[in-house]
Amino acid sequence: MFKKQKSVASECKREVFSQGGTRSIQKNDMRNFQSFPQLVLSGGPLKSTPAVKQSKTTHFEIEILDAQTRKQICIVDKVTQTSTIHDVKQKFHKACPKWYPSRVGLQLERGGPFLKDYITIQSVAASSIVTLYFTDLGQQVGWTTVFLAEYTGPLLIYFLFYLRIPYIYDMKESSRRSRHPVVHLACFCHCMHYTRYLLETLFVHKISAGHTPLKNLIKGCAFYWGFTSWIAYYVNHPRYTPPSFGNRQVTVSAINFLICEAGNHFINVVLAHPNHTGTNACFPSPNYNPFTWMFFLVSCPNYTYEIGSWISFTVMTQTLPVGIFTLMMSIQMSLWAQKKHKIYLKKFNSCMHRKSAMIPFIL
Repeated sequence: MFKKQKSVASECKREVFSQGGTRSIQKNDMRNFQSFPQLVLSGGPLKSTPAVKQSKTTHFEIEILDAQTRKQICIVDKVTQTSTIHDVKQKFHKACPKWYPSRVGLQLERGGPFLKDYITIQSVAASSIVTLYFTDLGQQVGWTTVFLAEYTGPLLIYFLFYLRIPYIYDMKESSRRSRHPVVHLACFCHCMHYTRYLLETLFVHKISAGHTPLKNLIKGCAFYWGFTSWIAYYVNHPRYTPPSFGNRQVTVSAINFLICEAGNHFINVVLAHPNHTGTNACFPSPNYNPFTWMFFLVSCPNYTYEIGSWISFTVMTQTLPVGIFTLMMSIQMSLWAQKKHKIYLKKFNSCMHRKSAMIPFIL
């Protein structure tokens, strides 16, 4: 009995201890539960994990083939949608350093037109892989260099003939014969014409940053320099004869030459700064300057004044080389004017009613 009572007492103690242990555990849990909000509040607001943005940029792979052999030259990868043909040329130059961007011509098809530098890859891509054909355009030069070379040559060449250096004319004959006043006037007008060209090239015209093959520079210089030599040789020759109608013919043609030169300059200023006379979305309109009123009649008044200058110079000097040069320039400029006139008709149809290309009411 004593043992049974002792065992019962021990079991009662175990139950008491177990109940006390559970109560202590419950108290600890309550303390932990009450301290958790305090921990949250002390830690500040909960920060949401930033969502990972998935890039949607599409990259193209440009396969460049030789236009003649169709052999693969290189592959330009990781080209974005907004990349241009100029960007592709830059990467192509890094892969093939011997071809710098200005001499690289890229085509969508063999024999097709060369893609402009500003065209985006997205506009020509039919899939993620784009095939372009490469053509070596040869050695290139900038347009500013071309114009400066073409216009500087005539300025210097004419001076050499005007000074009558002994390697060109006979010194004895040159010393015996005095020069007619029209010879000095012709030198002044010719030099003023090409000086205006040079100054407008540097300070007025907005020449593109494009390039042209070196052969075009050679052809242009041969044309301008060759004709200048021919014209200057005859006008400055000791046996040169003055115009048939004397000073009246020289004076009238010289005044008309100066008027055309001034008109050409003011037209070029208007074309270089369209915002001063209108908006970019409209054809250049005349302003208070009377020389710009030619815009009412023709779409290319700069060519009109240019031909007027050379016709005046032909009448003033009355020489065959000047007449041939004027004729050739008139043909070339009429082709340029008709080409520009067609472009203007498509772009500014509302502003081109009853306008001719270069010669009012005729051409």
